[in-house]
Parts: sequence; structure tokens; C-alpha cells
Amino acid sequence: MRSVRELMSTEVWSVTPSLSLRDALELFAARHVGGAPVVELARVIGVLSMSDILSFQASTPVVPRPEPDGWGSEAEPPAAWEEGEEPPAGYFADFWTDAGGDVLERMEQTGGPEWDLLAEHTVGEAMTRTVVAVRPDTPARAAARLMTQLAIHRVLVLDGDRLCGILTSMDLVRAAGAGRI
Repeated sequence: MRSVRELMSTEVWSVTPSLSLRDALELFAARHVGGAPVVELARVIGVLSMSDILSFQASTPVVPRPEPDGWGSEAEPPAAWEEGEEPPAGYFADFWTDAGGDVLERMEQTGGPEWDLLAEHTVGEAMTRTVVAVRPDTPARAAARLMTQLAIHRVLVLDGDRLCGILTSMDLVRAAGAGRI
């Protein structure tokens, strides 16, 4: 019977809770990984996965920040309109607290928070705080069963408090494909 130690990846990329979600996403893409442990002061405090980032983005409303004073101050008050009539363009300005700027100019400026929510928030805000871990001597089959029961794609491998590896669903698929389990 194979142990987790024989199948786990020992090269583990971790992230810190203060890292922006944008930077974490770029790290995941560059390393071709779908998640990583969150480590602070040499202690594992959570896990961040692509699913966590997607869930965070989907559940967080994007609200533009107010711009510096004076931006849009020359805008005319929205025109009144009656139900059934074509709404004036000013009607749509009510959706933004910083309304009044030229729409074309706003659309060309893609660096604002309304365009990059992930750069404005941190790993600590989106991570899963529950750490699912196994010991290196855990049978691989038991780890796979745990991952299946919890519907997760990775378990951390801890020896005491020390992070010594990670076992992912891809590690298990590779081992099965090679006939090692």
C-alpha cells in the first residue's frame, strides 16, 4: 500500500494572506497550479484555490470608488422622466457615485478598481480557513477517500506543524496512470 509520502509533491508554492488576489492568480497561472497553502509566520493558516478566487469575485459587488473632488462636478442634474418615456442619459449616471465623467474616458481607463477587483483584495479575504491535512505516512487510498468525501482537490501534508508537501488529485491521477496505485 502506497503512502502519501510516495505520491505527494514536495515542491510546494505558498502564498501569504497579504498578497493580492491578482498576484496569487498570476502565480497560479505561472506555476500551473490550482491552489496553494496560505502561510503566515511559518504557520499554515488556510488554503487558497482557484475556486475560492472565483467565488470571491462572483460574490463581491464592484463599486467604483469616489474620484478626487472636482471630477465630474460640472455634470448637470439628471433630467426627470416619466414612466414609458425614453430615459435620458443622465438616468444611468445614478448607478455610479462618481457620475459625471465622460463615458468614453471612463471606458478607456481600465486600471480602476471597477476593472480589477482582484488587485484590490487580498488572499486573506478569500482563502478557506479550514486546513485539511494528512500525515506523510497516511495511506494514499485514505487520503483519496478523504478528498472525495470533502470534494476537494488537494490535502496538505503536515509533519506536526511543518508543511512537508501537498497531495493533489493530479498526483493521484499520475500515480494511477503509471500503475503505482
